[in-house]
Amino acid sequence: MSQNLGKASVKPEQPVYILNSGSIVGTKEGQGPLGLLFDMVGNDDMFGCGSWEEAESSLQKSAVQLALEKAKVKADDVKFIFAGDLLGQSIATSFGISTYQIPLLGVYGACSTCGESLTVGVMTIAGGFADRVVCVTSSHFASAEKEFRFPLEYGNQRPLSATWTVTGGGAFVLGNEEALAAYGDRPRAKITGMTVGKIVDYGLKDSMNMGACMAPAAASTLEQHFVDFGSQPEDYDKIITGDLGKVGRKVLIDLMKEKGYDISEQHMDCGIEIFDGQTQDTHAGGSGCGCSAVTLSAYILKQLEERNWKKVLFMPTGALLSKTSFNEGKSVPGIAHGLVIES
Repeated sequence: MSQNLGKASVKPEQPVYILNSGSIVGTKEGQGPLGLLFDMVGNDDMFGCGSWEEAESSLQKSAVQLALEKAKVKADDVKFIFAGDLLGQSIATSFGISTYQIPLLGVYGACSTCGESLTVGVMTIAGGFADRVVCVTSSHFASAEKEFRFPLEYGNQRPLSATWTVTGGGAFVLGNEEALAAYGDRPRAKITGMTVGKIVDYGLKDSMNMGACMAPAAASTLEQHFVDFGSQPEDYDKIITGDLGKVGRKVLIDLMKEKGYDISEQHMDCGIEIFDGQTQDTHAGGSGCGCSAVTLSAYILKQLEERNWKKVLFMPTGALLSKTSFNEGKSVPGIAHGLVIES
């Protein structure tokens, strides 16, 4: 039986299980509304390292270690690791997880990287190429600011549409039925379908308003998901985007209404959930590769485990810009990948 579904989706013959996961965040994230749910909160955002980039590498390494320990899996038992980050040539990944010596396939989808890595991981297991894989991604506020905007020392002013890059790393151990049996415990959740997004570019050029840049891509993927799966918004307890923030959320809801779907009741955004908009000065919310990853690990999977939710559509969003494209006056294309995750 074909596992392809519609134009852009995949429905595995057998579900792929999230055996366990690990999340580690920085101090600001630890002070937010989800602070008590993360596995580890750093005492400072340097994590004992000499640079911001080394700190982000440490985040990835620690997140993988946490996930492996919780899943009762040794690195030697993992067939592949799918990993990525926001920095040039994925250096946080290269220097962070090299010590594990797990065959690596690097992925990049900007802030949608968590969704991309999970999608590729599920396909690999569903295709019979592995029984266990690890998916991990990270971001760091200071390293991202230096990479894409201004070094912290510059002290630039941030507009209200700007989001705050989450300092955090999230890792997930995925497995098939045999891996689940060997695990001997209840998995955190199961992944039963995916919709792969396409690049959508509305010509927006404001890198300080990435929520608006990414919302059209989220709308495109979401509409395609509904068509491919023959589903409606009410079929999900939550439809969860990665880091659209307050501005992008409004744009997405308006775009979906134009397409004939009202998602206002089901929609939730990781970037809005991770920070307290009243007490933490993060403007439109959180963003970054780590935003959706740590929120999925610490909060979303917990809701599924406790049966508060039975079925969600998890859809990390990414703004595909670089220093080069921005400096050359290019627009900011977006992309989003969706995964059906069930309790």
